[in-house]
Amino acid sequence: MQYRRLGQAGIKVSTISLGSWLTYSDSVADNGASQCIHAAYDAGVNFFDTANVYNHGHAEEAVGRVLKDFPRESYVLATKVYFSMGDGPNDRGLSRKHIMEQCNASLRRLGTDYIDLYQCHRYDTDTPLEETLRALDDLVTQGKILYAGVSEWSAVQIDDAVALARELNLDRIVSNQPRYNMLARTIERDIIPLSEREGIGQVVFSPLAQGVLTGKYKPGQQPEKGTRAANERQGSIIQPLLQEKTLTAVQHLKEFAQEQGYTLSQLALAWILRKQNVSSAIIGATSVQQIEENIKAGDITLTDDVIAHIDEILGDTVSY
Repeated sequence: MQYRRLGQAGIKVSTISLGSWLTYSDSVADNGASQCIHAAYDAGVNFFDTANVYNHGHAEEAVGRVLKDFPRESYVLATKVYFSMGDGPNDRGLSRKHIMEQCNASLRRLGTDYIDLYQCHRYDTDTPLEETLRALDDLVTQGKILYAGVSEWSAVQIDDAVALARELNLDRIVSNQPRYNMLARTIERDIIPLSEREGIGQVVFSPLAQGVLTGKYKPGQQPEKGTRAANERQGSIIQPLLQEKTLTAVQHLKEFAQEQGYTLSQLALAWILRKQNVSSAIIGATSVQQIEENIKAGDITLTDDVIAHIDEILGDTVSY
């Protein structure tokens, strides 16, 4: 396993990390979650990501129960705040009230004294940015969180946060968690250049494009029962990626990966990690086999010729 610094922060995270969105304490039973987390930890994964909103707190509880098996100092634990956790007018967003209350709630659910990386799950246009940054800074001072990050913020929003933190001498954000994969490359335009300049690392989600970049979805065929695309609740998220042109290109990419001696998943993850600004790629796994396959990507280095051929195969299926 390879490790990289989280932006310019001193903390190091495994290049492959394990997330819990749409998996733990939902489609994966607690026993399965335990097996996956143990397999990842044993393979050198030290970065585990969750959020308060995942299955309305139950994912945090499931992850926290398993992580008790390991020394607290041996792993990096990340969670998030923003989305609604109740019906009240203050039960969502990035107000001081919601951040403070949800941090304490996450600590209880996770069964820990501190959160290594606390992330703003989205940008809150209803709360002054200074209020949000001061709340995060206070949590760092209190020792409840060690670092602060954001997720799915625009380049302008990140730049504003960096400038304001510098002006007010507040603790700075160290990471951004965006969607990034071979088919979705929007962050390459503005986010990565800004982050490289300001010392912010990417911890990317959906590196396999909701499973499309495993090659399991075939052009002209209905998704198999039990897959994410066949799930009525989850299928709407993945539907835009299931175009015939995209699935055909992915099948060609799968053949190319096999020619190189990799699975398509390994190629897709290695492609992401070619960017040094990417600190970690967050995978979601429902089996130990998936863990064992995907973590090997951290040791793969792709040549310029391979990267160029990937672009040629995918062509105009890519969104920038």
